[in-house]
Amino acid sequence: MTRAMANNDIAAADETVIRVHGVSQTQPLVDTLADIWADAHPEFAANSPDGRARSVASFRRQVNGHFRHAGFTLAAAYQSGTLVGFGYGFPCSAEYWYGAELLPDIPTDAREDLMGLCELAVRPGWQSQGIGTRLHQRLVEAVAPRWTSLLVRPDNPRGRALYDRLGYRYAGPYRNGDETYDLLIARVE
Repeated sequence: MTRAMANNDIAAADETVIRVHGVSQTQPLVDTLADIWADAHPEFAANSPDGRARSVASFRRQVNGHFRHAGFTLAAAYQSGTLVGFGYGFPCSAEYWYGAELLPDIPTDAREDLMGLCELAVRPGWQSQGIGTRLHQRLVEAVAPRWTSLLVRPDNPRGRALYDRLGYRYAGPYRNGDETYDLLIARVE
């Protein structure tokens, strides 16, 4: 890392820089984040006419709604100054994150000092280069929880493979409207 880089930057030999942003730095990036999210999730890229299914519009609403959470943190990956991937999350209560249905199945120690990882997306041209792993690492370092949890679609084998490598384990099905996700949890080492 060069001396000119900010303390919250992590750079690799490929010049991908990971920066951590709070709410005020993230708000101007929402449109770019939505573009990255759409590129990384083409199955959701079209806006749903009823607004219920995942869409770019629902992603924007989600991010803007999450700004209200204390400790909101974005890890952003820049390649030659261009934003190519991101992950964001925030500290949250077990009741908020797991919901009443799953909470009894969650280990007691996984209910304290928890981060909800809401999104992790990397543009396809930059996938499989370790950027997702680095984004996750930097986000966890910045929030510093003892536990982290996320949702992944059961039909997302690439995402699930990444989360398995990062130490997540299946905690149960999580229902959100008509969709069911796999709830994964990991203890931060």
